Amino acid sequence: MTQPIVLLAGGVGGARLAHGLQAHLGNRLVVVVNTADDVEQHGLTVSPDHDTVMYTLAGIDNREWGWGIAGETFNVTEMLERYGAETWFRLGDRDLATHIVRTARLRRGDRPTEIARDLQHALGVRAVILPMSDQPVRTEVLTDDGWLEFQDYFVRRHQEPEVRDVRFVGIEDATSTHEVDAALESAEAIVIAPSNPFVSVRPILSVAGIEAGLQTARSRGAPVVAVSGIVGGVALKGPADRMLVSLGHEASALGVARQYTGIADVFVLDRLDEALAAPIRELGLRTVVTDTIMAGDAGRARLAAEVLAAARGG
Repeated sequence: MTQPIVLLAGGVGGARLAHGLQAHLGNRLVVVVNTADDVEQHGLTVSPDHDTVMYTLAGIDNREWGWGIAGETFNVTEMLERYGAETWFRLGDRDLATHIVRTARLRRGDRPTEIARDLQHALGVRAVILPMSDQPVRTEVLTDDGWLEFQDYFVRRHQEPEVRDVRFVGIEDATSTHEVDAALESAEAIVIAPSNPFVSVRPILSVAGIEAGLQTARSRGAPVVAVSGIVGGVALKGPADRMLVSLGHEASALGVARQYTGIADVFVLDRLDEALAAPIRELGLRTVVTDTIMAGDAGRARLAAEVLAAARGG
């Protein structure tokens, strides 16, 4: 059996790197995706990170927004507004079909992993996208307004409240699936996407069995390559830079690297942060300095090729 490359990923940054890796690997790419920011809207289960990765790998993503489907319409949302329903989490008409199918099958008792597989196949995705667990986990952040569900903080409040702490509700009951276990057991290498270390990557690693599987892979020689999502002290997408500071860390590639000490073997950082390579190496990480900004398909494929070369010792 051909060894897969396993990518641990959150939303937009993870989806972009996954797209580049799929161009090189096809079905050898296995994406283990964060599901702790899943949310219920209008009685439907929405899985934003999974769906962002799925739409991106299917080639139907909205490049302008970074989420959703290209050419999307919002007729249902407009009607919901007329009815006085809350529409702060905007769902497009075609996107709704995904959530309707997912929710109907969940109510039927189907496993989230099986549902995800069938959705991906229907859209022609070549890679494999696996939910981190079949058990529900929900990220909450502590702010001056108390504990907030992640999407309440991220979308409804536009990431404005300062985050004091992060917790994963239900994590004590969550376990890795046999599909995730098998991918880690056979992985040639594991890549940590340039996703938020606290609310995208940490939930995945907190699922029972996943970090242990990663460490077992490392012990047999499969390297773990982490990619920085911070360039010049600024997050390429989302609130990771502000979250690093509010949680007591440095908003820099070095601050990100410190989150992966003892987890990763190689750390990929941008040329703008080359001066941080030496202190990152002092953490025990081999460094690769390159252009980490993924401009268009060519930029995604280029960074993916460099990540693969780093994983293979190049």
